[in-house]
Amino acid sequence: MRIAINTRFLIPGKLEGLGWYTYEICRRLVQNHPEHTFYFLFDRPYSDAFLFGENVVPIHIPPPARHPILWKIWFEYSLPLTLRRLKADLFFSPDGYCPPTTTPTLLTVHDLAYLHYPDQIPPAVRRYYQKYTPLFLQRAHRIVAISRFVQRDIANFFPQVADRIHVVGNGPRGGFHPLTAPEIQATRIQFSDGQPYFFYVGALHPRKNLPRLIQAFTLFKKQTAAPVKLLIGGRMAWQTGDIMQAWNQSEHKDDIRFLGYLPDDTLSRILGAAFALSYPSLFEGFGLPILEAFHCDIPVITSNTSSMPEVAGHAALFVNPMDTDSISAQLRQLWEHPALAAELIEKGRQQRAQFTWEKAADLLYDHLIALAKKRQPE
Repeated sequence: MRIAINTRFLIPGKLEGLGWYTYEICRRLVQNHPEHTFYFLFDRPYSDAFLFGENVVPIHIPPPARHPILWKIWFEYSLPLTLRRLKADLFFSPDGYCPPTTTPTLLTVHDLAYLHYPDQIPPAVRRYYQKYTPLFLQRAHRIVAISRFVQRDIANFFPQVADRIHVVGNGPRGGFHPLTAPEIQATRIQFSDGQPYFFYVGALHPRKNLPRLIQAFTLFKKQTAAPVKLLIGGRMAWQTGDIMQAWNQSEHKDDIRFLGYLPDDTLSRILGAAFALSYPSLFEGFGLPILEAFHCDIPVITSNTSSMPEVAGHAALFVNPMDTDSISAQLRQLWEHPALAAELIEKGRQQRAQFTWEKAADLLYDHLIALAKKRQPE
């Protein structure tokens, strides 16, 4: 079959959530199914590093879709024209955007955050989502949600597509594994003056709840005077003023370090050497850092909202992300009870087995095949 895939988030050196999802799924589809031809559709010049086999045909389709106006051009005009020209048997869009096309289409939806936190999204982007997300869902012949939470959320807001939604979870990126004691010490010397640290990783924007995490860490330091730092990894995305204000106002700002975007090998080392992952996000469709921490044998503190309890199971300490005292209390709980940390690590080893990219890619391929057999909307 001729399978076209939207691969616009495969950007060298800039893979984040959607990019990693595209990378992990597409690499396995290509390598596990050499009998098919895969057309990778890029919105900018592509890297050969993302051509995972001889059965991949890369196609560059301008314009670079990184703004609502350009999204409209790419998805409403450029992409449909290309799909018609290719006469593709199937189309897979892993980033939640779906063009108008008669090609049987599988759409992955990662979250509906724009409906829950509209004020945290730039106005032009919010208007685009409000107009086009219902169209994307209606156009898709089959929809994949990355968690049961996202499945329920879509069905709640868009009940007309409820019978098209199927759950396929995520998996961890490669390279996340426990570190040896010397590796942990070397990493801590490099990044935290040799001290243990709580670690947050992810893009920095309001939904990630960094101001409350910084305030909670400051309170934790006041209460315990513990020789521990807070490291924050990830690029500054949007509306970061409150984050910097919280940092500037912290009495322990010298113990809080912003590391910026981290290359894969550096990220895996910093996560693997952390005392714990502190991930009190307000809202996640999945929460991949939780799973990556489990693979590093690192205890996890995360939120009791959206998908995070589903991913973490019984292997994390949960907080009310809106309550600074709740976050601080769990930081202290974990710091003061080493046996609890060991218990969470063991539970994390069990929980992580539920989520693998191999399982995700196989399930997603099954949905593609089901579309190919039916070739009409469900």
